[in-house]
Amino acid sequence: MRLGVRLLVGVVLAWAAVALGEVLVVPTPAGASMVPDSVAVSGVPAVGTLFTLDKNGTLGTHFCTGSVVASPAGDLVLTAAHCVSGLKAGAFAFVPNYDDGKHPYGVWPVTKVVVDQAWTTSENVNDDFAFLFVHQAGNKKTIQDDTGAEQLGIDFPPDKLLKVIGYPDSANAPISCENLMLLFTSTQLQFDCNGYTDGTSGSPLVVGFNSATGVGTVVGVIGGFEQGGYTPSVSYAARFETNMTLLYREVIGL
Repeated sequence: MRLGVRLLVGVVLAWAAVALGEVLVVPTPAGASMVPDSVAVSGVPAVGTLFTLDKNGTLGTHFCTGSVVASPAGDLVLTAAHCVSGLKAGAFAFVPNYDDGKHPYGVWPVTKVVVDQAWTTSENVNDDFAFLFVHQAGNKKTIQDDTGAEQLGIDFPPDKLLKVIGYPDSANAPISCENLMLLFTSTQLQFDCNGYTDGTSGSPLVVGFNSATGVGTVVGVIGGFEQGGYTPSVSYAARFETNMTLLYREVIGL
């Protein structure tokens, strides 16, 4: 999850990230001299937070953010790989639309975690994403039936308007913000909004957000470079490309 906090100096920073490939020069968008502030919201059904579970299935503390993504079986949640590294299925759960102690769509224990091989072997920042299989005992419906689901977007171009909903560790309700999607490098996206602190790792970067349904197309999750960013104002995400396509096809059995 996002590590530490560093002060943001200036409006545009030049980062030397050799491991990420060539650094692109990102111009400041017109009218974007001020980084927008996130606002507290009541959340949406398809986005939630991860919780630790004790041996009795009781919720512990919440950490990181996840979102339901469309799949044939309807049981997939997407988050950042660094959020779930070392965690075992059954030890944590996904709680969609969590809001100040309320979980209107219930608690969904994680039954399986799948990450890309490049993350498993070397924690490659360009593969900082994970799929979680979730199942709720006694519920004949899937989580996708209950909450709806984001579509998965591959190789989306920059300069799209993003909506990002996430769950800071220090809060019991989600935050939301909108801004343009920028390219930090050819393989990493950048999203600038204030308030994205520890806990917002895994938050979906959503293009075409539909306020009526609460879903759109997820093109990245906060993570990747600096595990999503060392400041609460600048967030990063691994761009979904070939490896994401292959991993998704693996988890749905294609």
